[in-house]
Amino acid sequence: MSSCPPVIWWIRRDLRLHDNPALKAALEHGGPVLPVYILDPQEEALGAAPKFRLGRGLEHFQQVLEELGSRLILRRGAAAAVLEKLCEETGAKMVVWSRLYDPEAIARDSEAKQLLKAQGIDAKSFGGRLLFEPWTVETKAGGMFKVYTPFWKSVRSRDVADLLPAPSSLPAPKAWPRSEALADWALDAGMSRGGDVVARFCHVGETAALNRLSDFLEQRVDAYKERRDFPAEDATSGLSENLAWGEISAHRTWHQARAAMQRGGQGAETFLKELVWREFAYHLLYHSPHILTRSWRDEWGQFPWRKEDRNNWAAWQRGQTGYDFVDAAMRELYVTGRMHNRARMIVASFLTKHLMIHWKCGMDWFAQTLVDWDPASNAMGWQWVAGCGPDASPFFRIFNPDGQLQKFDAKGVYTSRWIAEGQSAPPEEALAFFDAVPRSWNLTPDMARATPVISLQHGRERALAAYQNMRNAG
Repeated sequence: MSSCPPVIWWIRRDLRLHDNPALKAALEHGGPVLPVYILDPQEEALGAAPKFRLGRGLEHFQQVLEELGSRLILRRGAAAAVLEKLCEETGAKMVVWSRLYDPEAIARDSEAKQLLKAQGIDAKSFGGRLLFEPWTVETKAGGMFKVYTPFWKSVRSRDVADLLPAPSSLPAPKAWPRSEALADWALDAGMSRGGDVVARFCHVGETAALNRLSDFLEQRVDAYKERRDFPAEDATSGLSENLAWGEISAHRTWHQARAAMQRGGQGAETFLKELVWREFAYHLLYHSPHILTRSWRDEWGQFPWRKEDRNNWAAWQRGQTGYDFVDAAMRELYVTGRMHNRARMIVASFLTKHLMIHWKCGMDWFAQTLVDWDPASNAMGWQWVAGCGPDASPFFRIFNPDGQLQKFDAKGVYTSRWIAEGQSAPPEEALAFFDAVPRSWNLTPDMARATPVISLQHGRERALAAYQNMRNAG
């Protein structure tokens, strides 16, 4: 047994053993390692689906640590105070963690670091969530990138940190500090009856993530560029859920995809670009955190978003707009906790342009319903589609959901999978929607199909007129 004092490994969105610089530092310290997860006010504020998925991830990671002869210590409260108390209880002289980049997390971590150092505790944060720390990527003029393509060109040839092996064991203390029970946190409470439905579609844990990556690169990457926009096909990696919770590192994903590209994988470079799109989102979040709360482009503060359109808002939430692509996507979201990327663009465009409902309403709904919710990607994605973000899709680019359906689901395979009404024998996934939604919505599979809430032409013309009026007024 080492005579060194224990080190606290403060776990957040890094539920993995491979490629974890904070864990590596904890092991190099030489003493017992105390894995700790803190349910602080920021985690308490998570939406229903992210909090549910967090609970699943923690439950799985508990088992992983126990197999290494360790355990996960759970505590609830303000992070800085909890860490200070744990150091007093255990005699720990060092605390390590992986960085997060949203403004609230930065403020929390800075407070914790300041408090611990004042008590003589060595507090260190490490990278690991991103390929590149946001402050290390700059334009030639020394500022932030505001457009994706130059960002991609700047980083595509940069060295990415080497991969780190997973430890075969973690040194344990003579006595473990008290831990709260995960069940007492009731992280699944917000899901109500929908939790059992969504759970069937979750792929939890590091092993599942590593297998998904290998399977994608071996079986589907060649067709990725051509087929990734077809929502009925299993053409993508499906790793967004695991990347969101740090069950696989961006570093490993990058290195293995690069190796596939060098072997001739035709879609691997496109996949790498998507990984860097996630990187770009964090670059923007770090340098302009207001992307979370208001339009990134100031002039869009004057756009006449419709915030009180309750009927159309409810129809969109419930997959009852009368447009098959939109409704199928919204039901996929409610059943699986995820949504195909092409479908995300369609539902976001329909909400912000045809219905002219504020993009932040949609962003907040996704924050409630996505198990792969990520603050940076969610904010940038919504602002990109709405036209008010950096490097945004032009506002006059309004996706026609019927035209998109004809292009990407011409045989109706995707819509049939998720929309039960009108089918004599609906598939299990379509019926699962009615098991997942609140009973108060009064939805049943034998009801009539919803009629369109708005004419596509009228919605498009109204949105373009509002956009032109905003430009003229500016």
